[in-house]
Amino acid sequence: MASNLYQEALLRIVSRAAGTIDLAADTIKVMLLGTGYTPNKDHQFVSDVVASELSGTGYVGGFGGAGRKTLASKTLNKSDATDKFFFDAADPTWVAINAGTIGYAAVFKEGASDALSPVIASVDVADIVTNGGDVTIAWASTGIFEWAA
Repeated sequence: MASNLYQEALLRIVSRAAGTIDLAADTIKVMLLGTGYTPNKDHQFVSDVVASELSGTGYVGGFGGAGRKTLASKTLNKSDATDKFFFDAADPTWVAINAGTIGYAAVFKEGASDALSPVIASVDVADIVTNGGDVTIAWASTGIFEWAA
């Protein structure tokens, strides 16, 4: 499960300026994107990726849509052995979803609108076909994303 950390997100994570991202304290959510999405490290906000968001039974997309899940049990860890930083959370589940094929899960900090919600990472979930059953995104064993120091 490969992940792509957006450049602007990294700047917002390490910056102390206005508009920063505090992975532990901020409301961090995940949304589902279709297979037509092409990751681009230059994307900055949900408004840059929302055209690829799923929509259908069990997933209502768009700002404030019930399809977007708040990540629970967020953790931040580091490994001195590998010199990496890890961000993880509980695996989110969508119940009775039939909304197309999931290509990516996009992790973002919720703002006042999609244009003010910075995207943090996209995670390739290897094309999960929704068919009315439950779907759980199982993050990699190292977490949602890692960053080498």
